[in-house]
Amino acid sequence: MAPLTGRKLFFGMAGAFGVILSVNLLLAYSAVATFPGLEVKNSYVASQNFDADRSAQLALGWTVSANVSDDELHLSITEADGRPVEVAELDGIFGRATNVRDDQTPDFIFTGTKYIAPVTTAPGNWNLRMEATAQDGTAFRQRVVVLVQR
Repeated sequence: MAPLTGRKLFFGMAGAFGVILSVNLLLAYSAVATFPGLEVKNSYVASQNFDADRSAQLALGWTVSANVSDDELHLSITEADGRPVEVAELDGIFGRATNVRDDQTPDFIFTGTKYIAPVTTAPGNWNLRMEATAQDGTAFRQRVVVLVQR
């Protein structure tokens, strides 16, 4: 066995730290590339109408729930008395909470009692970030957590 010299020790330590640095950079890049972290482009502008928008949304008295069954997303929007709500407009993004790779834009159809849309899922936690417009023009935004089990 060859003796341990300063040169061998230096290259061994440099190699070990090089591997650690490379892995850290790869993980940091992967984290930033898969989740942008932005909810709105300008949080100050979005905050200006927050209280008024929130009060108008709460005044609607809607309850929202969602689940996935047989590769269909079922979205239920009900009034305070339990009657189903037919909105003027409904958009949403259905995807994972941790990355945007699996994001889908569901094409909702109102069945008279709920909204359904075909989706592709895998087991785990999913989020539906929905935006609806009431018949009177009131905006309604909510993030609905959906647990998919197979």
